[in-house]
Parts: sequence; structure tokens; C-alpha cells
Amino acid sequence: MTALFNKVSSLSGVYVFFMVNRMQALYLVLLMPAYLVHPHMIWGIIIMGILSHFNLWMLSKSFSSGVLSKGYEGFVQLFGTRLVRILAFVGLFMIFIKITVLSLGYIEIANQFILPSINSNWLVLFLFIVVYYLASQGIEKTILFSVIAFFSTIWLMFTLHTFLLPPIASIHDLYPLIPTEWSMDSWKALLLIWASLSGPEYLIFLSPWLNPEQNKLKYWGFANALAILEYLLLFISSLFFFGSDYLEKIKYPVANMIRYLQWPLFERIDILLISFYMFHFVFIISLYLLYFYGATRIILGRVNKQTSKSGFAIIFLTILVSVILINSFFWSSEVENFWLKLQVGSGAITYIFVPALLLLAIKRKGHV
Repeated sequence: MTALFNKVSSLSGVYVFFMVNRMQALYLVLLMPAYLVHPHMIWGIIIMGILSHFNLWMLSKSFSSGVLSKGYEGFVQLFGTRLVRILAFVGLFMIFIKITVLSLGYIEIANQFILPSINSNWLVLFLFIVVYYLASQGIEKTILFSVIAFFSTIWLMFTLHTFLLPPIASIHDLYPLIPTEWSMDSWKALLLIWASLSGPEYLIFLSPWLNPEQNKLKYWGFANALAILEYLLLFISSLFFFGSDYLEKIKYPVANMIRYLQWPLFERIDILLISFYMFHFVFIISLYLLYFYGATRIILGRVNKQTSKSGFAIIFLTILVSVILINSFFWSSEVENFWLKLQVGSGAITYIFVPALLLLAIKRKGHV
């Protein structure tokens, strides 16, 4: 195994575009229409997208400061060794929640729509074997894999035109666009949108591998705008297909909707799409696995030592066994919503505080 965190060359800033966009179009997006329900949440998506753009502006300013390109030493310079270890410890829980929800969420979809007769634990094992292979190639090759993850799933947008045109579509399904009342569920829907947009804040750890001269706001902004467009297309298509009254009764509206798409040479396009989505999840989970390993090394004070095959394998097996146990005993229909709330809560918190606190710390040190 090559050194996982070696840097061979500075990668183009365009990889920021691929990674940001794919991080914002993950598992929660497939659930989102069932929680938004009401047509006026179209404005909620747009408003959260604008706020997200401001967050990405703060992240891009942090990237351009040059401090983050120093990696671990840069964070120590900003926060001190002790606080960096504390933050790494907290980060382990945040990353583990993401790995658990993303992997089991995708496995549940694949199990339900493609392989219903197979024990889901076998699917978990297969997914994590692929994840381990990619992550073991190192952080740089994992970043390069974002291109495959992007192009293997972005084509979903081009299949939605069927649901946006008559006779399925009716403009009356988008009424009322102005809310007549505002409930707690509406606030929760906004929180879900915000949590769905989270993820790019974790790119601060990749700054040493990305060219700081090219990490301009345009890459972050285009990625965020494309994600918002995806959200809008998926939500509006779901409204046209299911209607607002029936939409909240469907757990996976996007997957159920595309089951009705048919091509002359391939009738079950949903099988094709869900299969291609595995590249997407493999990329993100591999990245988080490397983050988890890196955070563990920081906590144990082994940052300056060479990465080891055995250490990485122990971290991988620990996470794999934990996810299988959660899938077997704590991922039932009654408990699953608890994990979803953890994912939404943790994602919303990190996306609110990480960009702001990081930029404040950099300004306090006089680097911006």
C-alpha cells in the first residue's frame, strides 16, 4: 500500500467543482421530496441555495489564504495542537454518522429496488470492499475518482424531462407557491435542505492536494448552483408525478418515480441508475474513510509517522463491523428515523459553524 496521504502534484481547482456538487447530491436528496411536500418549498430550496453560496464564499476565502495548504501544520497554527486533537475527536463521530447513514441508506435502496432477496449485510460487505480498494489507493486518486462519480450520476437530470411535460405535468400541482400557513414541518424541511447542502466543509482537509491559485469562488458557486438545479428538478418532477397530497406517503419518491421510465433497449432504468449511483457513494464513503483514519492518527499523535497498511485495515474493519451491527440491530423502520435525524442535525451544525469559525480563525491570525 502506498502512503495514503502522499502528494504527487497539485490538482486543478475543477476537482473542487466535482466534489462539492457530488457531496451536495447524496442520500438526503433522494428522500427530500417526501419531506418538502408543499410546492412553496421551491422557494425554500432557492433561499437555502443562496445561503449555501455565502457559506461556500467563506470556504473559498479560507482556501485562498494559503494556511490550509499546509495541512495539519496549518490547523495547528490556527488552533493549537490540543484543540486540533479535540476537534479531530469530535470529527470522528460526525464522520462515522455520515458513513453509516450513507452506506446503509444506499444499501436499503439497492436491496429494495434491485436485489430484494439478498441479505443486506452481504451488500454492505460488497460496498465496503470496493470502498477499501479505492481508499487504499490514497487521497489523491480518490480525489481523481470524483470525475467518475460526477459523470456516472449527473445524467439523472436529463431523464427528468418526461415528468416535466404534459400529460403527466400540470401547472396546478405547483399551487400554492405562496404558503398559506407555516408549521414546524416547514422549518424541518428547510433544515433538511440545509443539511443536504452540507459536505463541502470537509474539503478544507484536501487543500494541500488542490492548487490554491485555482480554488476560486466560481468552482464552488457553479457546483452549488448545479446542486440547487438538481434539487428543483427532482422536487418539481415529484410534485408533477405524485402530487402534493400523495408525495409524503412515499419513502423514496425519486427511486419510485424513475421506475416508470423506460428506454427501448432497457426497460428498468431504475436498476441502471441505482447501480451507477454506487460509484457516487463509493467515492464519498472512501473520502470519509480516509478522513476517519487521518483523524485517528491526529488523536494518537502519529501524524508525522508513515501510514501503515495494518493501521488502515484496523480502522476499516472497525467501521465495517460497526455498520453491519447497526444494519442488523439498529436500522429498523422504527429506529432508522433516529439515524436520519442525526445525519441532518450533524450536517446542519458543521455546515453552519465550520466555514464561519475557520474564516474567523484565519482572519484573527492575519492571513486574510
